[in-house]
Amino acid sequence: MHSQPSKIICVGRNYVDHAKELGNAIPDRAVLFIKPPSSLISLEDGISWNPAWGNCHHECELSLRIDRQLKAENDPQKALQAIGAVTLGLDLTLRELQDDLKKKGQPWERSKAFDGSCVLGDWVDVSEVKDWSSVQYTLEVNDQLRQTGDSSLMIFDIASLLVDISQFFTLEVGDVIMTGTPAGVAALHTGDDLKMTLKGESQDFVWKTFVK
Repeated sequence: MHSQPSKIICVGRNYVDHAKELGNAIPDRAVLFIKPPSSLISLEDGISWNPAWGNCHHECELSLRIDRQLKAENDPQKALQAIGAVTLGLDLTLRELQDDLKKKGQPWERSKAFDGSCVLGDWVDVSEVKDWSSVQYTLEVNDQLRQTGDSSLMIFDIASLLVDISQFFTLEVGDVIMTGTPAGVAALHTGDDLKMTLKGESQDFVWKTFVK
């Protein structure tokens, strides 16, 4: 990881199949929430959480680093030009706690923004992405394929997300956008080994982490 972001903006329910697997409605505009910098951990740190909070689900996501400030940008192409690097990340989610919060109509932060809830791979230069509508990635847990992501299946494409987000939140240099998770989320367990693979233009980029 390079400089610490001022914020990590996450997109919820950006894949139809993921929304359906959790019994959520398909959104008519992007569902946004924010993780603080304190949520970030490195791959080497390993994943952990307080078991008193219930189970913790993996959500693998294509993640973007903003290298040029974006504020109320209306031009999708200019918005895309603000992306300097990409990686894969894990939006770790305390699912039972989130379900309880949702039932009560309360915000998700306790379940989504806790310390250690965000794991990011090393940044890859944006030149590794030639077509934002066709970025593929996978997550394996204990050598079993769990999630397959393809940006062509996003409800809200990358450019539209950046335009929309920048109307509400100024994106500062170093800020991170997590673009939503595909179907296949599931609970993690002690000893699990995770492997995230991003198909780049020149090669596949692989990042590994584990559950303590």
